[in-house]
Amino acid sequence: KMSSGAADLRQRKKQNCTESDKMAPEERNKENSKLGRSPKYMLIQRFAKLFFGCLAAVTSGMMYAVYLSTYHERKFWFSSRQELEREITFQGDSAIYYSFYKEMLKAPSFERGVYELTHNNKTISLKTINAVQQMTLYPELIASVLYQASGSEEVIEPVYFYIGIVFGLQGIYVTALFVTSWVMSGTWLAGMLTVAWFIINRTDTTRIDYSIPSRENWALPYFACQVAALTGYLKKNLNCSAEKFCYLLVNASTYTFMMMWEYSHYLLFVQAVSLFLLDSFALAQTEKVHEVYRIYLFSVIVGYLLQFENSALLVSPLLSLVVALMLSKSFQMNMKKTTFVSRLLKIMYIYLVLTVAVTLNFLLKMFIPHKENEHLLKFIEVKLGLNTTKNFTMNWLLCQESLQAPSQDFFLRLTQSSLLPFYILVLIICLFSVTQVIFRRICGEPLKETVKLEDGRIGERPEIVYHVIHTILLGCLAMCLEGMKYLWTPYVCMLAAFGVCSPELWMTLFKWLRLKAVHPVLLALILSMAVPTIIGFSLWKEFFPRIMTELTELQEFYDPDTVELMTWIKRQAPVAAVFAGSPQLMGVIKLCTGWTVSSLPLYNDDDLLKRNENIYQIYSKRSAEDIYKILTSYKANFLVIEDSICNEVGPVRGCRVKDLLDIANGHVVCEEGDNYAYSKYGRFCHEIKMNYSPYVNYFTRVYWNRSYFVYRINTVISFQS
Repeated sequence: KMSSGAADLRQRKKQNCTESDKMAPEERNKENSKLGRSPKYMLIQRFAKLFFGCLAAVTSGMMYAVYLSTYHERKFWFSSRQELEREITFQGDSAIYYSFYKEMLKAPSFERGVYELTHNNKTISLKTINAVQQMTLYPELIASVLYQASGSEEVIEPVYFYIGIVFGLQGIYVTALFVTSWVMSGTWLAGMLTVAWFIINRTDTTRIDYSIPSRENWALPYFACQVAALTGYLKKNLNCSAEKFCYLLVNASTYTFMMMWEYSHYLLFVQAVSLFLLDSFALAQTEKVHEVYRIYLFSVIVGYLLQFENSALLVSPLLSLVVALMLSKSFQMNMKKTTFVSRLLKIMYIYLVLTVAVTLNFLLKMFIPHKENEHLLKFIEVKLGLNTTKNFTMNWLLCQESLQAPSQDFFLRLTQSSLLPFYILVLIICLFSVTQVIFRRICGEPLKETVKLEDGRIGERPEIVYHVIHTILLGCLAMCLEGMKYLWTPYVCMLAAFGVCSPELWMTLFKWLRLKAVHPVLLALILSMAVPTIIGFSLWKEFFPRIMTELTELQEFYDPDTVELMTWIKRQAPVAAVFAGSPQLMGVIKLCTGWTVSSLPLYNDDDLLKRNENIYQIYSKRSAEDIYKILTSYKANFLVIEDSICNEVGPVRGCRVKDLLDIANGHVVCEEGDNYAYSKYGRFCHEIKMNYSPYVNYFTRVYWNRSYFVYRINTVISFQS
């Protein structure tokens, strides 16, 4: 029965495709004959519109990539720097990603390079890691293959090739947003406005300025392509060839997105919830939505296998939700009927899906061992006020700016560029229209097969409803965590640009206002051209000079102290030496020197998190003996103390590293509402600089400059005074 049902479903899809392919030309011919236009004239007009729209989309992406490259050169003076000085610009986790790219290029063969990364024991002392799995290094593997296979060794330096790929992907990102807005509005003027808003609000739309190799800069362009393809796939009356193309693009981009970012399944979960709500109210073709569910399912399976049996994917909320939706599909059959019973079934269907998803996720977590995301759950508990902790790592994460609520400056910037006001206007109109459509569906009124401009029912278009739900969900996340704004703001740009350029949106508004003085269709067409034109000119006048100033202004990024430290390590430190210090600095040391380190700036492994906390104790009020035991337990030979952390004067008291350590170690005393740090030992990073016993017995200073103090950890301890 299941096989015959699936065959019937495929047959219906084929019939629908055939009918739409036959009906579309007939409807166009009737419309053209009414307007006195020949089919040949219309074909040329459509081709010209498509050609110039695609040209504008591709040009926008290329110009943005060139803009990023130029800005990066002006900021870091890359072309005039030595290799060491270039590498220092990669900070924190970015340095680790690029260091593995370098290792792949140095490997005698691709197979050998992959083996060394999957059995890596030269990065972290006393620890063998599968770096490809733990750090999602597929971007570096692909970049190294492309660099060597394309014969680029004699043409371009590895670092330029690497960042060039990332900038190229950002160009694809912008192009995908352009196309999404164009598909929704029907005019590529919306795409141009999307790109303009995206670039103007670059501080809030992308982190490319701060962390080029980060996983999201590799992954989000593929997600944008997936959203663009999904937008086209959800459209009504789509011809068969376009539907198949969109379906294949959704497949390819979803698989790729899953492989590029370890947290991709969370973003796909948000998208799946949007599609679930869209389908629950029968606002889209159920067959199409369930095809997307199957894509999610296969993506999780492929990701699980290619990511070395990553158990985090098996216990992910995405898999639980998709399986629940697939199991509940048969319950959904009677919901298309307009009876009182079917309305009750809709409520029961939503309840059933949520219950099955939560139960399944709970059972999977009980039977499948997983540790990768436990720290995320603990963080969410503390963030929501459900729990309190003195744990250093949790409190350190809570103090990160990206995990705070968004500041007022964020909303002010979006308002100054006119993005936020227009987004709110478009969102309100679309939301009210969608609410009207849902109410009509509950009352038993069917959806129209084709929505005309004069109908003023923008809420009946499934791709619009999807984007409204999607931006609301992402917006809720962005209101909780500032780092989520990089997922939300690009789609704010897209939705706002679509709205002001869409005659249907203006017509929907005029229908509510019951405008009679002027012909509403004509006014809607005029406003859909005039409003974005006015916005475009105002943005050009105000922001274009600023952008050009960014590109012409010479900035100076030079860190001589770090350069001197790396040079000393490469010249003076033994090859087998192990360095200990802050995780961020250890990432740079690993990249610039290749030496083994005791910790890394990674936050998806419990053992590494514990290591980071232990080694950060060099900035706490602990005894020299305690610190010595900690460092020697990780076989460290050299200790690097950063003056910027030891003497940190943070803007928020209680969020400095030394404050968090004092809280975790119980060295905080509360008196009359004020907190004071107290311990019988002085702060280690201060005391060790005094060069007195017992510190000199355990540690010997071998190098220092204005920012860094390097100590050799003595293997033979002398207690001579």
